[in-house]
Amino acid sequence: MTVQQKRFVWRSAFFLLFIFAPVLNLFRFDLNENHFVFLTYPWTLGMDAVRSGDIDALQIAINFFLRFFLPLGSALAIGVYIVWKWGRLYCGWLCPHFSVVEAINALMRRASGKLSLWDKKTLPVKQKDGTHIKPNKSWWFVTAIVVVFISFTWAVVLLTYLLPPKEIYSNLFSGNLTRNQFIFISVATVLFVIEFTLARHLFCRFGCAIGVFQSLIWMGNKKAMVVSFDRKRGKECVDCDSSCEHACPMRLKPRSTKRHMFTCTQCMQCIDACEKVQMIKYPQAINKIDKDSPEGLPLLKMLENNCALDASTRDFGNRPEIPPKCYSCENKGKRSCSK
Repeated sequence: MTVQQKRFVWRSAFFLLFIFAPVLNLFRFDLNENHFVFLTYPWTLGMDAVRSGDIDALQIAINFFLRFFLPLGSALAIGVYIVWKWGRLYCGWLCPHFSVVEAINALMRRASGKLSLWDKKTLPVKQKDGTHIKPNKSWWFVTAIVVVFISFTWAVVLLTYLLPPKEIYSNLFSGNLTRNQFIFISVATVLFVIEFTLARHLFCRFGCAIGVFQSLIWMGNKKAMVVSFDRKRGKECVDCDSSCEHACPMRLKPRSTKRHMFTCTQCMQCIDACEKVQMIKYPQAINKIDKDSPEGLPLLKMLENNCALDASTRDFGNRPEIPPKCYSCENKGKRSCSK
């Protein structure tokens, strides 16, 4: 299974979890009951029991520790560690919003040759990595339908995180939504249509607090996993058409330094594109095992530890020495090296 196939499985599974978590009472906040529901059980701090005198101050303190500080602290600690080591993996491998971003990117490219309405230039119909997509305006209809459908679905799902899902879906299918439910779904759908159509990349870069938080932590670790460019072989890019940049859903330039890739989601699509370019350019190197020859190896790799310092610290006159084997793994198909 390729990296992108693995990503598809993880993203699809998490997207389904996002939709069905409220229905299965795995996680939601019930506005009617004014408490969380977690794994089918009410997740309360016991404030009502305190008011009725059923529990004392010690018990409420224990509840706060076990049901608030401990789970929140544990989740934050695990999340911070993952981000510190490997960057925005959640965004590239799980986030439902980023899955929508990639889906709409693909549809818009088929409709207009661009991944976004704001792109100034159309992408090549045929790229060096073998991608061949000829724009067809008829795809705009499909794009519009998908955007509206996803926006409506998101609006309904978000409401089920706040009100009993059974009530929402029952009212929806019977056409008996309450006034407030109808207003929420209608307004949310319109806002999502605008965001998914015009500002989905801007939201990922600057509007998502979780994404920005991950980026800030990741930038603080100079040895964290990062997309790195083998500058010594930069001349091999001369006859390429920047396929790696065309593949990036966030519209970044993977061959630049880490600070210019602040919002990188570690989706590795740029590495896939570079690898395909090299395989097409050097077909004879696919089955050739030669540790000392870089022929056929992609110029982009996911590197960490000392190997990541070139992308992380190369700037403002700083030119770190990179271990020579960082870009020359024994296995030519290996995408991640660490020395």
